[in-house]
Amino acid sequence: MTINVKSPTRIDLAGGTLDCWPLFPLVAPRCTTVNFSIGICSEVELTPGESSTIEVAVEDLKYQKSFVDLATLLECQDKELSLIRVVCEYFQPHIGFKIRSRSDSPVGAGLGGSSSLTISFLKAFGQWSGCEWSAHQIVEVAHNLEAKLIHAPTGTQDYYPAFQAGLHFIHYTSDGVGLETQEVPREVFNKHLTLVYTGVPHHSGINNWQVIKAVVEGDLNVLSALREINKIAENMQKAVLSSKWGEIPQLFNEEYRFRVQLTPHFSSPRIEELKDVVLSAGADAVKICGAGGGGCVAIWSPAESKIEVERACQASGFQILPLSLEKI
Repeated sequence: MTINVKSPTRIDLAGGTLDCWPLFPLVAPRCTTVNFSIGICSEVELTPGESSTIEVAVEDLKYQKSFVDLATLLECQDKELSLIRVVCEYFQPHIGFKIRSRSDSPVGAGLGGSSSLTISFLKAFGQWSGCEWSAHQIVEVAHNLEAKLIHAPTGTQDYYPAFQAGLHFIHYTSDGVGLETQEVPREVFNKHLTLVYTGVPHHSGINNWQVIKAVVEGDLNVLSALREINKIAENMQKAVLSSKWGEIPQLFNEEYRFRVQLTPHFSSPRIEELKDVVLSAGADAVKICGAGGGGCVAIWSPAESKIEVERACQASGFQILPLSLEKI
């Protein structure tokens, strides 16, 4: 038996960082994050064995290694094993296996690539062990494992679009997490959105931790900016649900203005350069993906300007990534 799993990554349209506890109970009675799945995916292939031997292949990192048993794998400190190691610590598989993984997302892209891969591992091992995850159950496990991995608090918004492809409105309250999922408006997003990799990885745990620390220590300016970001996320949900696509550029611009007030590290010289390039080429607005500081930026352009905007990006040395919405 071989188990094959594929999970999408995501673009967050609004409300990032609000998914981190304890931010959302401090910001508003209900905080909202809006994101959608894209076809840049992670993949895991798991084949249970008949002995204690474990064979690991991480294709995108060009890493391959065999272990005589689980204990030997858990003792190995190779950085390429960091995620599979915490997953194996959780499941404690009783026999060996072969596992192959691959992530199509650039490292530190701000697309939730590590979260997508975590979900793929959990789906695969869960299927092997007979787990029937609900969305909230698998997200609870995933974000705890990833926090253990990066030694920092994590949000949860990235896991939902990886577990279930779609357009997601995620609501955080004191009662728990509420999830609304709809079909991704592929035609609209393909017509207006361009995804660009800046070439500079980011570290989501660092920026999010700076925001959490600031709020917990009583920084009212950061708290005020988060409350504005939450209002923008609520307005983004209204705009998307009513198909008022013309409102998205203004919401992107507002989000950008308040996000860089959280910490200057959400932007970077490379992001600012990209912003200048695309706005000069006819784009309407940019949206920093994930925790920013590098990684990817989503660009919203009029349909008639999109090709010229993409040419300008490439001429300035930026990489265009495919949304691949047909794959989700």
